[in-house]
Amino acid sequence: MHMPTPMTAATRDEVYDLDRAHVFHSWSAQAALDPLVIAGAEGCEVWDHAGTRWLDLSSQLVNTNIGHQHPRVVQAIKDQADRLCTIAPQHANDRRGEAAQRISSLAPDGMGKVFFTNGGADALEHAVRMARLHTGRHKVVSTYRSYHGGTTTAINLTGDPRRWANETGNAGYVHVFGPFLYRSAFHATTEQEECERALHHLEETIAFEGPGTIAAIVLETIPGTAGIMVPPPGYLPGVRELCDRHGILLILDEVMAGFGRTGAWFALDHFDVVPDLITFAKGVNSGYVPLGGVVIGDHVASSFDDRAFPGGLTYSGHPLACAAAVATIDTMRDEGIVEHAAHIGTDVLGPGLQALAARHPSVGEVRGLGVFWALELVADPQTREPLAPYGGSSPAMAATIAACREGGVLPFANFNRIHVVPPCTITEDEVARGLEVLDRALDVADGFQHAAA
Repeated sequence: MHMPTPMTAATRDEVYDLDRAHVFHSWSAQAALDPLVIAGAEGCEVWDHAGTRWLDLSSQLVNTNIGHQHPRVVQAIKDQADRLCTIAPQHANDRRGEAAQRISSLAPDGMGKVFFTNGGADALEHAVRMARLHTGRHKVVSTYRSYHGGTTTAINLTGDPRRWANETGNAGYVHVFGPFLYRSAFHATTEQEECERALHHLEETIAFEGPGTIAAIVLETIPGTAGIMVPPPGYLPGVRELCDRHGILLILDEVMAGFGRTGAWFALDHFDVVPDLITFAKGVNSGYVPLGGVVIGDHVASSFDDRAFPGGLTYSGHPLACAAAVATIDTMRDEGIVEHAAHIGTDVLGPGLQALAARHPSVGEVRGLGVFWALELVADPQTREPLAPYGGSSPAMAATIAACREGGVLPFANFNRIHVVPPCTITEDEVARGLEVLDRALDVADGFQHAAA
C-alpha cells in the first residue's frame, strides 16, 4: 500500500511526474499529453516553477473573468472557511441567499429564483429537466455549432464533435444550423439574409418535429467554444417569438458569455430578448470554487410550488462557492470591471485584432464583443478553407499555437481558431503585449497559405 506524501513544496518534475502517473485528463488521449506545470498566477498572468510567465489570453477555460487570485475574492473564501465550510442544501445559509439575490438582480425582471449546481453542464441538465416538466414535452432543439457540457443531457445538446462518441441515448435531441454568415449554411450574403434564413430554417424544423413535442430551444447567447459568433440583429428576438407562438421555453446558455465576458453582465443584455431560463457558471466567481446554476423565470418556478422538483446536488449552493460569487459580483461592481471589459473590447482589443486581420491573410474573420473574440484562421482567404479541419487540428495550427506560447501567451485554440478571451481586468498595456505576440504568431500561420506555396 502506498501512503500519501506529506504536502511540501514540490519541484516542477515532481509535479509533472505525479500528474502523469495518477491524473486522468479530460478530452485527451492520455499517452500523448505533455501538460504545462503551473506554479502560480496573479491577475492576467500565470507562471511555472522556473519563473517563465505567460499572459493568459485564455482565462484558462474562459472562466477567470476577474483575473487570477483577486485578493478580495480569496479573502472572502478564507473568511467563509473560518466560519462555515459546508452545509447541506436543504438548510438556508446567508451566502447562498446573498449569491442568489445578486445573480437574480442581474437577470431580466421576472426571474427571481436561482437553482445552484456545481458547474455549467449540470446547470443545463437541470434547466432542461425543468423545461420538460413545465411543458410536459420531451424534445429539445439546439445548434450544431455549440458546446453545452460533458454530462449526458449537455453533451447530447452539444453540436461539436465531442458529442459523436457520447450520443448513445440521444432520443429527443434535435440540432439545427444557427446563424454564421462567414460560413453560411443558407447561402446568405448579408447579416439580414442570414438572420431571416436561419429563423426560417428553425421554424421549418419546429414544424417538421411537431411543435407540441418540443420542450425547449437551447442556445448559447453567443456561442463560445464553437467560434464566438455574435448573432445578427433580430435573431434572438425571432427565436423568442417562435417559442412564444408554440409554447416552447427558451433557455439561454450564459455559462461562458456571462458575468462581464462580453462587456455586459449577461450577453443577453446586448439583445432585446428575455429567456425563460438562464444557465450560468464560470465567470460567476471566476472558477475560484466550482459553481453554476439556473436563473428561473417566475412562471417556471411556480410549476414546482406544489410539486417536488426531482433534482438536486449534495453541493448545491456550497458556502465557499457562494461566498466567492458574492465577492466576485460585488468587486466587479465596485471596480467597474464589466464597464472596463466593454471599453477594452470597443476601443483596444477589437480594433487591435482588426488591424492584425488587415495585415495577415491567414485571418479570415475577426468576431467578438468585450473580451470575447475569435480569429478565424484560413489557408486561403478567397476559398475560406480553414487552417485546420472541422473537428481536428493541423501542423499549421500547431505551429501557430506553439509560436504564441513561445512568445509568452497562453491562447485558447479550437480547430482552426484562436480565441482571444483574457480576463475582464486586462489592461491596455497587456492587450498591446498580447497583440504583439499574436502578430508574430500569425506570421507563422501566413506561411501555410496556399497562395504563398
